[in-house]
Amino acid sequence: MNQRLFVTGISTEIGKTVISAILTRALKADYWKPVQSGDLYHTDSMKVAEWAQHSQLQVFPERFRLHTPASPHYAAEIDKVTINLNDFELPETEKSLIVEGAGGLLVPLNDQDTMLDLMAHLNIPVVLVSRNYLGSINHTLLSIEALKHRNIPIAGIVFNGPPTPSTEEIILKMSGLKVLFHLPELEAINQATISQAALVKKEEIIQKLSEK
Repeated sequence: MNQRLFVTGISTEIGKTVISAILTRALKADYWKPVQSGDLYHTDSMKVAEWAQHSQLQVFPERFRLHTPASPHYAAEIDKVTINLNDFELPETEKSLIVEGAGGLLVPLNDQDTMLDLMAHLNIPVVLVSRNYLGSINHTLLSIEALKHRNIPIAGIVFNGPPTPSTEEIILKMSGLKVLFHLPELEAINQATISQAALVKKEEIIQKLSEK
C-alpha cells in the first residue's frame, strides 16, 4: 500500500519533522522537504535521514534551500530567488512518500502563493499535526476549515504531546476527522525513540490510512 502524504501543522514548531520521521519509518517510505529555510547544516532532511533510517530510505533533495530562518517568501527574497508553484513536482519513487511542509498552512511562498497552494498543487492527502496549547483548538479548526475549503483531502490528525482528551474530543467532534495516531511526549528524539514509536504505531497507521 503506497501512500503519498503531505505533513503540515497548525503552527510552526509543532512536531512536523518528528511525525514525518515516524511515518517515514513506519511506512518504509521516502522523504522530501520541498523548502528548507535556514539551518542548512542541520536540515529537516538530515534529521529524518538520521532518525528514520530503514534499508531503502531515499531522502530527496530540497527544491529550495534558503539561508535565512524565516518565512520562505522573505528568505527567498534575501537569497534573490523566486519561488513558483511550477517549480515543484513530486519526486518519482515506487515506495510511499512523505512530504513535509514548512510552518503552517498560510505561510507565504511568494507574493501570492502559500503552503496551502503547494498542497493543492501537489494534490496528495494531508496529515495535520496538532499540539495542545492555549489557542490550539482554534488553530486546528481553522487549519481544517482551510483545507476543506480548498477540497484538499485530509488523511487524519496526529495529536503530538501529552494527551488532552477534552481538547481532542471537541476537535474531532467539530471537524468529523479521524485520529491517525497519538504521539506522547518523547523523552528524547533520536533514531532509537523514532524507531520504537514507528514500531508501536505502525499497525494503527496502516489501518487508519486504509479506512475510507
